[in-house]
Amino acid sequence: MSSQYPQWPSDGRDPFFVAAPPQPHMRNRYWLHLGLFIVTLVSATFVVAGWPPNWGMGLLYGIPLVVILLCHEMGHYLMCRRYRVPATLPYFIPFPLSIFGTMGAVIRMKQITGRKALFDIGIAGPLAGLLITLPVTYFGLQLSEVRGTGGLPDGVLTLGEPLLFQWLSHLALGPLPADADVVLHPMAFAGWAGFFVTSLNLLPAGQLDGGHVIHAMTPKLSHKISWLTLLGLAITAWFFSGWWFVVILVFFIGLRHPPVADTEELGQSRIWMGFLALIIFFLTFTPHPFGNIP
Repeated sequence: MSSQYPQWPSDGRDPFFVAAPPQPHMRNRYWLHLGLFIVTLVSATFVVAGWPPNWGMGLLYGIPLVVILLCHEMGHYLMCRRYRVPATLPYFIPFPLSIFGTMGAVIRMKQITGRKALFDIGIAGPLAGLLITLPVTYFGLQLSEVRGTGGLPDGVLTLGEPLLFQWLSHLALGPLPADADVVLHPMAFAGWAGFFVTSLNLLPAGQLDGGHVIHAMTPKLSHKISWLTLLGLAITAWFFSGWWFVVILVFFIGLRHPPVADTEELGQSRIWMGFLALIIFFLTFTPHPFGNIP
């Protein structure tokens, strides 16, 4: 996830439509970035390690998960460096009370003035994270256990399967009997979480990564698409639990994307990449991600 903070001049000029002065470098508090990374790793590890803790199994979840999040945010950060957009290193957000042990990570960056820069920075994070999520999920599924549905313990957490996860499961485990289910290895759970994070970030709304991509592709329609996305989320939340939090989060992040200064064309390759991002969203999204939560 990324966010940008427009700087409004005191004389009332619109900074998105004038030649912006050189922007100062954003300060990195290295001890804070590293500290949050370590605390998030511990937090994520602990939610799987259980009590008494099995740290080995916990680390098989925590390490892949924070690597996925790190690659996602570094995709944004390195693209910011390419376009000379001042940005910070990732801030990780530990949250041991969630089933993931984290609320993800975020970078702060200054305003983006070009459509190409906005598109590339927005799409780089989800693609970088997905490149790590795919092998993590595949090898995690190979380590997972196939059981009969009657042998599952009461109160076990059940997860919805996005299409891409189902395809990887078929590739790693082969076709399953009708009365069988997969007890996920911690690494496979980290991969599932990576798909979940990818789908949330690719929601075409506001200043989410998908919102950056959509605004770069069609600035005039991006606000309407954001509202349609919010409406779709609200309908999903009506039928499936757990989505109202996302609806509220998307609404308060903001549905109107800050405009960009120039009118440069993206080019055919970026348009196709934008449609690819939309396809990835549908392949990684599941309307009913959490079934029974113990």
